[in-house]
Amino acid sequence: MARWNKEKRVLDHEHTKFWRYEMKDVDQPNLQKDVFPYDEVCRIVFDHKIVSMSPAEDIFITDTTFRDGQQARPPYTVKQIADLYSMMSRLGGERGVIRQTEFFLYSQRDREALEACRGMNLRYPEITGWIRAVKEDVPLVREAGLRETGVLTSVSDYHIFLKLGVTRKQAMEMYLDVVRSLLEAGVVARCHFEDLTRSDIYGFVVPFAIELMKLREQSGVDVKIRLCDTMGYGVTYPGAALPRSVDKIVRAFIEDAGVPGHLLEWHGHNDFHKALINATTAWLYGCSGANGTLMGIGERTGNPPVEALIFEYIQLHGENRGIDTTVITEIADYVRREMNFKIAPNYPFVGSEFNVTRAGVHLDGLVKNEEIYNIFDTARILKRPIMLEITDKSGKAGIVHWINSRLDLKNGEAIDKRHPGISAIHKWVMKQYEGGRMTSISNDEMEKVVRKFLPEQFMSDLEKIKYRAAQAAVAVVRQVIEHPVMKAMNPEMQEPIMQQFIDENPSIQFAYVVDTHGRKITRNITHITDRAKYENFGVGTDYSNREWFIRPMETGKIHVTDFYISKMTGALCITVSAPIVDEHDEIRGVFGVDIRFEEWTKSVDLISEATERALKAEYEAKKKSDHWF
Repeated sequence: MARWNKEKRVLDHEHTKFWRYEMKDVDQPNLQKDVFPYDEVCRIVFDHKIVSMSPAEDIFITDTTFRDGQQARPPYTVKQIADLYSMMSRLGGERGVIRQTEFFLYSQRDREALEACRGMNLRYPEITGWIRAVKEDVPLVREAGLRETGVLTSVSDYHIFLKLGVTRKQAMEMYLDVVRSLLEAGVVARCHFEDLTRSDIYGFVVPFAIELMKLREQSGVDVKIRLCDTMGYGVTYPGAALPRSVDKIVRAFIEDAGVPGHLLEWHGHNDFHKALINATTAWLYGCSGANGTLMGIGERTGNPPVEALIFEYIQLHGENRGIDTTVITEIADYVRREMNFKIAPNYPFVGSEFNVTRAGVHLDGLVKNEEIYNIFDTARILKRPIMLEITDKSGKAGIVHWINSRLDLKNGEAIDKRHPGISAIHKWVMKQYEGGRMTSISNDEMEKVVRKFLPEQFMSDLEKIKYRAAQAAVAVVRQVIEHPVMKAMNPEMQEPIMQQFIDENPSIQFAYVVDTHGRKITRNITHITDRAKYENFGVGTDYSNREWFIRPMETGKIHVTDFYISKMTGALCITVSAPIVDEHDEIRGVFGVDIRFEEWTKSVDLISEATERALKAEYEAKKKSDHWF
């Protein structure tokens, strides 16, 4: 019960008879209406007891983008899941900071996505499942060959009585029965304690956790517990009372239920704007895992954003521990482009304006030294240089900073404020404010005026299309060259792997591998419509004089050619090639893909421009050749 304390001016918690270590089976649900009145905003109750911080020995992130994240939007495609999974692995690094991710197992699409991700043979994040607490779902886990699965075990009386229509005893027996079935199959059961922050902690939750630990001891198979703040009721205030106190919940499981911290995982929602701080607090009080989703996309208000947890992790450790923070920007760009997901401009780390400065005094400080107003080196850490919004207070220095940052111009490429174009742009800006303008110059407006006075600094439409096509191919190429089978340089084993990626990427016409001498060792892996005509074309041919072979061999990096006319097809294309490197970082060969340019644009003008460019390059190459005459 909760009562108003006039002296302390807070709600005080009164301990009840339900606070004990054995499950209390009650006739009526304990809905705690003094704390959770449905017709009013819920209350934060205090018991004035302070819990000492005791951080988990090993903290990590677990992901639910492909489970909870799919409950807030149309289902992801198999390709989208595979792409995000690959990027997530790079983000978390080889130490597995992003330790696990969970999948639904019910639809054919979910199972295909699971297999696509598992086929990448990435160590982290480990793929786990999710099922209901019914024995009929257990075979799904076995059929998927998973080592671990989540199980929905609702623990509040709201769910036990009002949703399931059973008693506490019946609910516990049902949950334990399913867990036994999983343990007998050698599967780690991760019990999701749904609606934990509205539950009777000592009347049901702790006793249930104790029974799970008994099963763990008896079976020799781990049982994990996910602490689910399903409605976002959790709070971090010192002295707050159960069931809303995050620190007390974590310590109750560790100290009173005997659950080791490495088997605990916090899962929060953002209904009260506390998802991130609650997850971090759970870490600090002994819970090893913090659950999140990419961009915070999850049911209703979402979950802790994985990218935010990444930065919390780095701040707590004082180092990045193998994390590649630049992947965060890649993920954000991907969800915008491929999923039409709108990210708020001021959203931390990934919003289009998260590091944009408008205030005149701030602009002056940034031009002098960006450390004054930038949270960290966003250009290096996120590949997001700090941006300014231009006003009449910006001056030429501010305009130059905007252009160089926006266009990523550095060293010898950077624009100087003495450039005549800068004077013209500055005059244009000042004229806007002389006419009575009160708002800052938008990025779109600035880009238009910079294009007018500095046209050479912008890519053409043709270059942009080439860039997008190459970018898509590079993502595929990266996946392929990291596959262990590709590193073995056995053509018969390589070709099925390449065929899989060709089938998933219609704009790629051919894929092939050459050895370190430039000799083609595989067939042309292509689509079925081209297979008969081109499959065996060029096997054994020496390509050691080709740019797409030479550059990766010289630099060890992925290379993108300019437009050229294919000798095989006569079509306009570009080639993306990458070195295949073994475990000793020795180059074993080169993997190449040819992209049909016509797949990326229907513009006759752009195709004509690209063709003219390709023919000109061919002409220049022949002119330099001994065989020209």
